[in-house]
Parts: sequence; structure tokens; C-alpha cells
Amino acid sequence: MNYKNRILVVEDDEVINGLLVELLTSNGYEVQSAYSGTEAKLRLDLEEYQMVLLDLMLPGITGEKLIKEIRKVKIMPVIVISAKIATETKVEVLRIGADDFISKPFDNDEVLARIEAQLRRYQVFSHEEDKVRLLQYKDLVLDTEACVASINYKQLDLTAREYKILKELIMHPKKVYTRAQLFETVWEDTYMGDDNTINVHISNIRSKLNKLNPREEYIETIWGIGFKMKSLD
Repeated sequence: MNYKNRILVVEDDEVINGLLVELLTSNGYEVQSAYSGTEAKLRLDLEEYQMVLLDLMLPGITGEKLIKEIRKVKIMPVIVISAKIATETKVEVLRIGADDFISKPFDNDEVLARIEAQLRRYQVFSHEEDKVRLLQYKDLVLDTEACVASINYKQLDLTAREYKILKELIMHPKKVYTRAQLFETVWEDTYMGDDNTINVHISNIRSKLNKLNPREEYIETIWGIGFKMKSLD
């Protein structure tokens, strides 16, 4: 699974949005579009991207506010592409967290060059951090910074304890966890022999995993002992 080339284009002008999508797609990037700040915020909450191309004058959440929201939780590059070319505007968006500013009308080659430069820096400086932040097992990915799990970019609707159980299992995929170990790690309390609590949570996790990918098995029951991630073939 490649997490190094997904770009979100946030532009309410359908023609410009389409041009950028076509340009980036033809140059090997995986691209998704959003036509308002509100839609962009929703996509960013649910999915992982390596870059955002962002207009400022957007319906819903403005571009400036969206940058601030992004910077609360994410480090990927944000390039503003805007017709607002006043120097004070450029300075302000860079101060609040944008990485670059491209004025409209833009040159395609310049856009591609700036994207390549920002992604290059991002990949170099975030490489070691991503190793720690992203836990992956088959097509299942846990973002430990955002505390979300996803399969093929589709987010799992997990409770806090379901997420903690899954994280513990993925962190040590070959280890067999007893129910007592999972309970005491996740609940941070003394295990009183209630197997049903862990069994129900594991069952719920399996059901949610199966809903997103019914062809794959993720958690294996080791009868008489407990649970582990299913061995990779």
C-alpha cells in the first residue's frame, strides 16, 4: 500500500479542480477532489493524504481556517493555489501553516515542480516518524497519532477500547495475548476472570473488519490461550 502519493485537491471551481486532477493523475499521483472546505475537512478526518492543494475562497470552511484545522493534527504539506495575490495574504497563510503559495493563473510545470519539492522534503523528514506513527498489518493500517484504523483508506468505526485492543495486537503480531493480558493492558485494571468482556470486544472488532474486507481474516483465536493477529502467509 502506497501512502506517499495521495493528494487532496480542494477547489470549488469545477474547471480548475478538474484541470488539477487531470494534471496530477497523468503524472502518477492518486488524487481526490473536494469542492468546499467542509467536504475537505470530512475527507481529511476519514482518510490519509500526503499533500493538500488548497484554494482559499471556499464555501463552508474557508481555506485559512482549514489550514489551521489541518495543522492541529497533521504534518503533510499544504500548498495554497489562490487568486488572492496580495503579499499580506501570502505571508498570513504561510504563518498559519501553509508550506507554499502558487498564484492563479498557474503554470502546470511550476505546480508539478513545487509538489515534487514539497513531497521530497516531507518524505525525508517524516520517514522515521511515519514508521512509528503508522502500524500496518496486511491492508489494515493504524494511525497512532490520530487514533484511527482503516482498511484501504476506509476508516473503521471503532470504540476507544476496540482501537486499543487492535493496536496492542498489531504492535506484537506474533504474540498470543491471554484475555487477562488484554484486559489489564486496555482497561488498566485487575482482571477478575470475566472472559465475556474480551470475547465481545474481539467479536465486535472482527465484525467491523469483516464489513470492510470480508475476504481477509485478521485476528486468530488460539483455543485455550487467547488471541493474536493471524499469521501472514
